Amino acid sequence: MWFLLGAIGWIIFAFWPAFVAKRKGYSFVLFFILSLFFFVITLIIAYLLNDKTKTAQDIIDDQIAEDALDKDEKEEIARLNRKKKRKS
Repeated sequence: MWFLLGAIGWIIFAFWPAFVAKRKGYSFVLFFILSLFFFVITLIIAYLLNDKTKTAQDIIDDQIAEDALDKDEKEEIARLNRKKKRKS
């Protein structure tokens, strides 16, 4: 009985890396089979893989958004420093 529950749980957990890999554009079946035998390694690899579904425009948009956030953070730090200097 416990063996059956353990086997079912193992199979259910094997879907996790497979779904991650599928979402990133890789083979669901390959990652499912690999995760049956090497779950932890397969899960780590699935999360570290590059996303093949991203287009060049998506990558550019992400970079622009990141640069804008960096600029906002620098402006906020400068504003806080000015405020701190005024108090001194």
